[in-house]
Amino acid sequence: MAHRPPRKLKKTLLGSGAVVVLASLNAPAAISFVEEKYHAYKIAQPGYQRRFGSWAQVDVPKGYDVNAIHAALLHTGKVLLIAGSGNDQEKFDSGTFDTVLWDPKKNTFKKVPTPEDFFCSGHAHLPDGRLLVAGGTARYEILDGEVKKAGGGMRVKNENPDKAVTLRKGTVFRSPSGVEYVTKFDVTVPRAKREFEISYSRSGQMKPWRTKVTAAEARVFVEAKKEGAQALTTEAAQYEVVGLEGEDVDNVYGLAQRLTTEKQDFQGIKAAYEFDPKAEKYVPVAPMRDARWYPTLVALDDGKVLAVSGLNDVGDVVPGDNEIYDPETKQWSKGPFRYFPTYPALFLTKGGKLLYTGSNAGYGPAEKGREPGLWDLEKNSFTKLGGLTDPDQLETSASLMLPPVQNQKVMVLGGGGVGESPKSTPRTSIIDLSEETPVFRDGPALPQGTRYLSSVLLPDDSVFTTGGSREYRGRSGSDILKAQFYDPRTNAFTAAAEPTVSRNYHSEALLLPDGRVATFGSDPLFDDKDNTKLGTFEQRIEVFTPPYLHKAGPDRPVLGEGPREIDQNGRATFQTGHAPRVTKARLMRPSAVTHTTDVEQRSVELGLTKRSDSITVEIPQDRSLVPPGWYMLFVTDGDGTPSEARWVQVR
Repeated sequence: MAHRPPRKLKKTLLGSGAVVVLASLNAPAAISFVEEKYHAYKIAQPGYQRRFGSWAQVDVPKGYDVNAIHAALLHTGKVLLIAGSGNDQEKFDSGTFDTVLWDPKKNTFKKVPTPEDFFCSGHAHLPDGRLLVAGGTARYEILDGEVKKAGGGMRVKNENPDKAVTLRKGTVFRSPSGVEYVTKFDVTVPRAKREFEISYSRSGQMKPWRTKVTAAEARVFVEAKKEGAQALTTEAAQYEVVGLEGEDVDNVYGLAQRLTTEKQDFQGIKAAYEFDPKAEKYVPVAPMRDARWYPTLVALDDGKVLAVSGLNDVGDVVPGDNEIYDPETKQWSKGPFRYFPTYPALFLTKGGKLLYTGSNAGYGPAEKGREPGLWDLEKNSFTKLGGLTDPDQLETSASLMLPPVQNQKVMVLGGGGVGESPKSTPRTSIIDLSEETPVFRDGPALPQGTRYLSSVLLPDDSVFTTGGSREYRGRSGSDILKAQFYDPRTNAFTAAAEPTVSRNYHSEALLLPDGRVATFGSDPLFDDKDNTKLGTFEQRIEVFTPPYLHKAGPDRPVLGEGPREIDQNGRATFQTGHAPRVTKARLMRPSAVTHTTDVEQRSVELGLTKRSDSITVEIPQDRSLVPPGWYMLFVTDGDGTPSEARWVQVR
């Protein structure tokens, strides 16, 4: 009687035979198949995950997938994913704007009514936990060769000191030669400024008062009614406003110089809202003074927020007119004047100055506003900082304040040339602001030149970096499926588990309260190496579990009951059965990130007092180190294993 192999062995032999046959027909395919299977086996092993961590994709219900252009962690533990029109012209034209609220703990999703196109807006956390969202898209770009009707900025003048004038979208301006142009947006021109001049004769007698009126001005984008060369002009002229009556005919008029069919850039909006995490809705506040698209919003030490840069309502980079939002009054006021390219990386440093690392995204001339420096807002002085390698490759670079913030060290990672440049750099640079004369010094190089790198502070004082691409928007299949840890203590990178979803332009990553890292978005130009297949927006969410959670398993420190607010002495006490094993405590400000720009995240070292069943933490009194707001409180043990975060408010 012939021997029959066991069923399990038979399946194994048949599988091996199938591979042999496949290999004989197509050796490269067989090798790739085997390699993929082995790789999947390897990364699932506990030993591998304890060393490198692991990735898992989130199950997103149909209908809740979103083009995540912006991501912000709220103090409810939920993540606000803002798309607006999501870089989709059809959605913009139809007025379909999206926001999705994701609860990573329950993995639930909720759609939020979105009143404006917040695509490419700015955002910052406010002291009460609301998220300020300001700016966005008024008009999509039209590329060279595609502009059919002449257009440009029209300066609208009002010489009436008694009233403001509002011109609705569609108002017609007529040139001296009879060519007509139409406004694309509403515009309100303030009333003119009336001043009384007093003069005296030689004998000292007061002469009759003289009144001086200075015309008020506002700007609006106009477009010719008809196509044709007759609408092109590069000469200054005054334009009649069609349809005005009475004294407005003489008082209100337009001035324009360049109305052309050159490329028309994106245009910004003035709208501003606070997102209420409890009501889970947008609440309108006073609009900004300037329209902004691609602005940076940075929280200051007094709880106010500075809005910087962006493209304005005619598609120009705001020339330096910055403004400050007061969350108490819900109003904007004039800020210190300084020019920056769009989405500049600005960090609040000890003493209240802002560090500009040179990192930025997208728009502005190559020779203007690119040098790093320290900006004193009170004096409006700017001290340039040198030492950077590859200073011409700061666009789409990542920047962050290294942990803890008390060390005042800031790191710049990767980046590329201005615009659609193919250049990218593996350079990292670190500056120590505590030095008498701080300069950037090279850190360890990234594995390759990298643009759009996501960089996230972890509660164990390391930095997790992931994704990016070598070329502009992942062109030529240049996305980088790699991740690594940076340790500030050793000044070195070590490898992390590789993500399965590639990320480049319009991608984000942020720390979750449970110690994991969530990644979103990506907007490649093409989906293939030959640049023939147009790209599609990446809507999958992938979450990284760091090694410290795999090592600890369920045995991680636990923070028990405690206050929701730091007291007036800067202290808070929490019950815990793990007090003896706790070695460090960190306050971590939640992220609000877009376009590789996250100026919110920071890690603050806390004083730590331990008792047998509790710990007391103490925060620094300097609000330039700890701006008011909600923070995640993590404690870690000697192995670097963090607790889940407790949310606490700093006033």
